[in-house]
Amino acid sequence: MIKNIAIVSLSSGTIGEDFVKHEVDIGIKRLNDFGLTVQFMPHALEGIEYVKNHPEKRAADLLQALSNPEIDMILCAIGGDDTYRLLPFLFEHNELADAVSDKVFLGFSDTTVNHFMLHKVGMKTFYGQSFLADVCELDKDMLPYTKKYFEELVSTGTIKEVRPSEIWYEERTDFGIDRVGTPLKYHPDYGFELLQGNSVFSGEILGGCIDSIYDFFNGDRYVDMPLFCKKYKLFPEIADWVGKILLLESSEEKMSPEKYRKAVLALKETGIFDVISGILIGKPMDETYVQEYKQILVDAIDHPNLPIVCNINIGHAQPRCIIPFGVVATVDIDNQVIRFAN
Repeated sequence: MIKNIAIVSLSSGTIGEDFVKHEVDIGIKRLNDFGLTVQFMPHALEGIEYVKNHPEKRAADLLQALSNPEIDMILCAIGGDDTYRLLPFLFEHNELADAVSDKVFLGFSDTTVNHFMLHKVGMKTFYGQSFLADVCELDKDMLPYTKKYFEELVSTGTIKEVRPSEIWYEERTDFGIDRVGTPLKYHPDYGFELLQGNSVFSGEILGGCIDSIYDFFNGDRYVDMPLFCKKYKLFPEIADWVGKILLLESSEEKMSPEKYRKAVLALKETGIFDVISGILIGKPMDETYVQEYKQILVDAIDHPNLPIVCNINIGHAQPRCIIPFGVVATVDIDNQVIRFAN
């Protein structure tokens, strides 16, 4: 059972800004209503510019949270785009490996990079939600599907299974204080969709935001990111991918089909599609490019027998489930469920 939560800003320092104070206050109250004690790590609330300019402080917050035996769960504030800059402060002298402990770590988006960091040092993590994007939802409560998985995680420390949401929500574009209590527009959803391959397959899941993963190999956003990722061997060796399930979901930037193809081909060049047991694809926000992405996956991967399952409620489209990394998952599309071993 989770009792004490630490909130970290490992990418953007948004939660320290006045324009989101109403959201942060909502989130703190909701966590307290779960019976949780909340603490913000020392630099989490320092604001966008400070957090951007001090990756060493972000790294220090993560190390302190991992090392504190009183903290049960580390919850990422939000994503961003430059958490790769923590790498030298976490790996140059084995700092992260020395701090790793058995606690829950939850985040998504740019936090994908942190998940790969923690995977590298052997820590199991949870992908799919963040403090600002989920706990601080402006509606009268967390979105029901999202809340169900968050509540399961904080009450049991694990996730037993994931099933599809019956609805999906349009992206919220206005987060002003006058929008507190306003619901999101929603539409019926259609469940997990088998694009190709066997309908049942198993393996440990690893992956995250395809935008962030593409930046491992492509320097268009940050010219030094591929250099850092290569130096610290952030992307796992091919042997580590054998039998795994790759998770990919796309960000609010709504990557163009042309860029999406380049990202998939960059992954293909690593050889992982020859050794993994399947692929899970998160629902794109507002279903933008959903058909184009599916066609690219089939054409670019060019592995007709490799299972690909689309429309998973994970990542940037709401609502969001939570997926454990580092435990064996069995994907069963016939029964519309992903089950996780204890």
